[in-house]
Amino acid sequence: MLKHKHLIVRADVNNPPKDENAIVEWARKLINDIGMKIMMGPYARYCEMEGNRGLTCVTIIETSHIAIHAWDEVNPGLVQLDVYTCGELKKQLVFDAIKEFDPIKIDFKYLDREKDLTTL
Repeated sequence: MLKHKHLIVRADVNNPPKDENAIVEWARKLINDIGMKIMMGPYARYCEMEGNRGLTCVTIIETSHIAIHAWDEVNPGLVQLDVYTCGELKKQLVFDAIKEFDPIKIDFKYLDREKDLTTL
């Protein structure tokens, strides 16, 4: 049975990711740790546009998607992470993965999208 869980994270961080190869490996490890299967990606690109400088990485997983966006021009850095799955999600594993970026503050919403948008 499909679960439709959606974790949205906003984190102020001291060490935002900047390297495309490193964030691809980070995403692969996270996906493996949360027990998901990659269908396409991860794909990462660094944006050099002033005022929007940072890194984006997206992955299509068997049960939906994972996307991370990180801005390193601001201080502290900003990480926005979106994990949507039709399976079970152990959100603590996601928070553990974010520790690599030395978070100062983490805000999140955890939604059950099965029938509506219920905050968990």
